[in-house]
Amino acid sequence: MPRLVVIVGATGTGKSELSLEFATGLAALGQTAEIVNADAMQLYRGMDIGTAKLGATERRGIPHHMLDVLDPTEEASVADYQTEARARIEQIESRGAVPILVGGSGLYVSSVIQDFRFPGTDPVIRDRLEAELLAVGPGLLHARLKEQDAGAALAIGPHNGRRIVRALEVIEMTGQPFGSGLPEDAVPWRDATILALRAPRDELVSRLDARVEAMWADGILDEAATLRTAGLGVTAARAIGYAQALAQLDDEISQAEAIEQTASLTRRYARRQVSWFRRYATAHWLEYDDPSRHSTALSLAMGHN
Repeated sequence: MPRLVVIVGATGTGKSELSLEFATGLAALGQTAEIVNADAMQLYRGMDIGTAKLGATERRGIPHHMLDVLDPTEEASVADYQTEARARIEQIESRGAVPILVGGSGLYVSSVIQDFRFPGTDPVIRDRLEAELLAVGPGLLHARLKEQDAGAALAIGPHNGRRIVRALEVIEMTGQPFGSGLPEDAVPWRDATILALRAPRDELVSRLDARVEAMWADGILDEAATLRTAGLGVTAARAIGYAQALAQLDDEISQAEAIEQTASLTRRYARRQVSWFRRYATAHWLEYDDPSRHSTALSLAMGHN
């Protein structure tokens, strides 16, 4: 029986489709499989169009876990995700099924498959940094983080105040870089077959641009309006696509500007994803459009490589 299977890759490379085909291939061999989501934004209920979340009918009857587990008013925590996702994986294994971890959120994937532990929190340090964030904004804190841990500053970016505060908190608590042990230095949590999808840059850009256009055609404006009415937390409101849809609804930008901004941010995010997953030394890279990718993936997981 295959061990834990992990499917990663940039947005738009077909991870969900491969996971479904892989599970279907296992079923043909008499082996059940269940899928565990590792896309941070797909944790949120109601955030469907902008995250390309599979609908219930698209899941082919294959159990999916870690989808729609948070209200958009809640803040996702990688540490909490690690605990819950690992528990789901162990439950799947206890049923004799194969767990398939699927997603493009690099830190979330790494938190599961690599054996590292998140530092705790210091309320005094956290409160001080959060007060500073409110007073001066994320820019100055990001500059400080860049001085202390350039790698973490690059990975987090200058606008994610919550993660900047967390990085500075950990650095002050531990005296170590925030990114220490992520992901190169961490040992595996358990044996896993890692399948990574890739696409030529030009083709990926074209696919991503088309995906963003489809988000607007499929109704992300209505979805964003509904979410805001119900309540949105900081993370959900700043998600790529949703932040731009909300700005359009407020007449701050035009639809063309919203689409272009979303496409640009999506392309930038995809580049970061590619860089993150390249660090997985044991990953088997598959071309996103290779007709034999499904059978190759199954063969690799079954140990026939």
